[in-house]
Amino acid sequence: MRVFKFGGASVKNAEAVKNVGKVLQAFGGEEVLVVVSAMGKTTNSLELLAQAYYKNEPSKQELFREVKHFHDEIISGLLITKDSQTYADIENLFIELDCELENVADSNFDKVYDQIVSYGELFSSRILSAYLNESGIKNRWMDAQNFISTDNTYREGKIDWDYTQLLISQKLKPIIKKQMVVTQGFIGKNKDNFTVTLGREGSDYSAAIFAFGLDAEQVTIWKDVAGVMNADPKKYPNAIKIDAISYPSAIEMAYYGATVIHPKTIQPLQSKKIPLYVKSFIEPEAKGTLVGISKELENLPPTIISKSNQVLISISSKDFSFIVEDNLSNIFTVFADLKLKINLMQNSAISFIVCLDNEPQKIEQLMYHLNVNYNLTIKEGLELITISNYSENSLKELSSGKSILIEQKTEKNIQVVI
Repeated sequence: MRVFKFGGASVKNAEAVKNVGKVLQAFGGEEVLVVVSAMGKTTNSLELLAQAYYKNEPSKQELFREVKHFHDEIISGLLITKDSQTYADIENLFIELDCELENVADSNFDKVYDQIVSYGELFSSRILSAYLNESGIKNRWMDAQNFISTDNTYREGKIDWDYTQLLISQKLKPIIKKQMVVTQGFIGKNKDNFTVTLGREGSDYSAAIFAFGLDAEQVTIWKDVAGVMNADPKKYPNAIKIDAISYPSAIEMAYYGATVIHPKTIQPLQSKKIPLYVKSFIEPEAKGTLVGISKELENLPPTIISKSNQVLISISSKDFSFIVEDNLSNIFTVFADLKLKINLMQNSAISFIVCLDNEPQKIEQLMYHLNVNYNLTIKEGLELITISNYSENSLKELSSGKSILIEQKTEKNIQVVI
């Protein structure tokens, strides 16, 4: 039994969807679960729609029309029969979303966000399923929310692993044994029957959750790159593919910000020793990268991970007290409450410095809560570079002509904010 995950780039337009069909043709007759993300940049568009709906701005209807037009064009390009039941199912989803926009928004924005943004995966999976069926690749569309059970942590749902595994093994597995199933990444459902998303770019994680529950033989994430690269090829043209990498190395790369794999993806796979392949949907026959139990591990090339749009915040106490256990406890509590992830931190006797993604609304709240007892300074427009298996030459080359504001080294890794 295999789990395939296709990201937004793989279904960004009609031609891309047709290519997914070609990839899947090679696995006809096998037990396959297909997990799909929202099409192209739909999640970004739906985030804007969620904000407009929450603020009751007139632009919400125009934003809705733009999202619908984008998907209608793809449907048209795929020649999905308009008098079919599957086409009606797709249209009904848009009607549901339109009706949702007429309701008064909940006071909890994170809850509103999940109910709106989750439609992206529902749209894409319905469209892909319909196209595959009309192309002779028989499959059944299933709602991921019927199998992935979460708590009430909107936008970052925590999985009820026991119940989720029970649902997947007892209710989904028998269906996949009979035919291919197409479902969604990114979404689950809480005990109150509200949609809960699993975190931005969480479709990889969904694939791992399904694989865990199915005891799958393997998971394949289909990307627009050849596999796991030692650097972003869009930024570093000389980047090379890594043929094989261990679970711990992959977790570390994801933690530091490598976008090729979602940070939470590896753990459920590692617990059951399920191999993960990262392959190109452009060249599906190519080898790609194997993530799993591997002996490659000692000779990995230097890996470069850069995160742009970073901010550096320096925090010092107004009473000149040391930044030790009590102050650190207060500071970390605020970060945890605001769900702000610290990408790098460093402290001295009287100051604590953190580097994090620039999320203006959350940072404004952070400043508000900490300003009572602390002095804060902030620098924006920075870049965080992490190099594993680094050399001094590689660092000099990457930071040439730029000021290094913070440098932090371990035996294997170096991180700099520039």
